Amino acid sequence: MRKIIITGYPRLQNAVEALNKGADAYIIKPLDMEKVLATIKEQLEKQRKEQKMTEEQLVQFIETRVKQIEQEK
Repeated sequence: MRKIIITGYPRLQNAVEALNKGADAYIIKPLDMEKVLATIKEQLEKQRKEQKMTEEQLVQFIETRVKQIEQEK
C-alpha cells in the first residue's frame, strides 16, 4: 500500500516526519488537482513495479528450491 500525505501545514519538520513514518509522497494544500492525480498515478506505478518484483522474486525462489530438492534426491 502506498501512503500519500496531504497537509495544510507545509513545514520541513512535518515533511521529514511524515516520510520517516512511511509516507511515500507529500502534497501541500491548496491542492493542484493535476499534481495530485500525477502523484497518485506515480505511486500506483511504483506499487505495481514493487508487486511485480516481489512476484518474480517468489517465482525465482521456488524454482531454485525445486532444483535443490531435485539434486538432493
